Order: sequence, then C-alpha cells, then structure tokens
Amino acid sequence: MHLPSADTPLYNHPLPEIEQWLRSKGCEQDEENLHCWHVQLSTWKADIWMEVDALTVRYVGAGEEGRDLQRSFKYSLSRRDLDEAIFSGP
Repeated sequence: MHLPSADTPLYNHPLPEIEQWLRSKGCEQDEENLHCWHVQLSTWKADIWMEVDALTVRYVGAGEEGRDLQRSFKYSLSRRDLDEAIFSGP
C-alpha cells in the first residue's frame, strides 16, 4: 500500500492508509475499540482516537501535575502537519 503525498489532507487518505500511517509511527490499534490507537515512545505515551471530524490525542500524564493533556486535530490538516503536531510530543 502506498500513502498519498505527505502534503495531502488526511481526509483524502483511505482508512487503510491512515491505519498504515499510524502503524508506521509505532501506534497499536486497540483490539476492542478499533477507532482507538495507543503509542508509547521513549519520553511520552498517548492515546489517539479517530473521531468523525478529527483525530483526538491524549498525552498521558503530560500536563501540569501529571494530568493528561488532550488535543484535537482536524482531518483537513496534511499528514505532514499531523505527523509533526502529534508525534513531536506534548
């Protein structure tokens, strides 16, 4: 499977290609909630939900006093922009 150009908005990616992209970034799909993905990198971990109109990311324990930090990113953003926004960390 070949991903569209990184400048392509995520809404122009077929679902299997979005899933491939998430896997390539080290994400694992939740077996019970298929719209939910988990990723753990060396300095942070996060849960990613594929919502109707956006990707919602919850960085676990990354906020003040160890609170979770949550952000939402519209599918109209390019894969490159989402890559940089999500996977650069909290």
